[in-house]
Amino acid sequence: MSFDRYGPDVLAPATPGSPPGQTRGSAHHRARPTTRPVPAERGLVVEDVESGWVGAVVRVEKSGGMHVVVLEDRRGRTRTFTLGPGFWVDGQPVELVPPTATAAPRETARTASGSRAVVGQRARVARGSRIWVEGKHDAELVEKVWGDDLRVEGVVVELLDGVDNLAAALAEFEPTPERRVGVLVDHLVPGSKERRIADDALRTVPGGTVLVLGHPYVDVWQAVRPQRIGLDAWPTIERGTEWKLGILRELGWPSDGPGATGRAWQRILASVRSYADLEPSLLGRVEELIDFVTVA
Repeated sequence: MSFDRYGPDVLAPATPGSPPGQTRGSAHHRARPTTRPVPAERGLVVEDVESGWVGAVVRVEKSGGMHVVVLEDRRGRTRTFTLGPGFWVDGQPVELVPPTATAAPRETARTASGSRAVVGQRARVARGSRIWVEGKHDAELVEKVWGDDLRVEGVVVELLDGVDNLAAALAEFEPTPERRVGVLVDHLVPGSKERRIADDALRTVPGGTVLVLGHPYVDVWQAVRPQRIGLDAWPTIERGTEWKLGILRELGWPSDGPGATGRAWQRILASVRSYADLEPSLLGRVEELIDFVTVA
């Protein structure tokens, strides 16, 4: 199988433009922009140039006779920095100054995944590490719930087109500790074909470079809480019947024609508003994969 390790990114924004997240050392940097003062208001997302730490302003306080700013990243971790120059906002150097006394505190916004929204932050240049999912529906669900977080982290999600291709894809990608791969697999349960394929593939790569996780469902559709489409539980489809076709018939949805399952999936996807509409068995696995591929 021919596997393009660097594209296309199913989560990439449709609008073309220059590569985001360029820093002072970027080869595309033409001239050093002028540092401007910016009030460190609560909720402002900044990057500390020296450490690379990205976070939202939580508060500004005095410590040891000087002003410091506390930044919180998407995982809720906080670090304290001296107020002043040495920060970036929207790709431009700034000097953080104390907020004005009349500035109203900003309401903390959340992404669909439940993490703090990074307001005004451009997507980072893509990391070398990747997350692979089995198919288009998996990618679209990950994008809807975790897309904002992944762009901030610079994580690319790519289609594997079925777990059967895992070993060949890993052989071509050649993962390393600096270029990890996290894989989300359907129906990854003990004794399943998917479990056997994943175990065999993991034997071919260096330890700690690939993490394969999955959910117990036949298809990612089942990771959406059935109540979102008016069900108490997803129907049980008898063996020998194509699962998605059986679901459409059970639900009384149109099942004829090549676009029937695609239209049904868009209807299901539209019912998902946030992480709260997904089963915990999927939520935890995706969060674990994101952590794995974003290790510094």
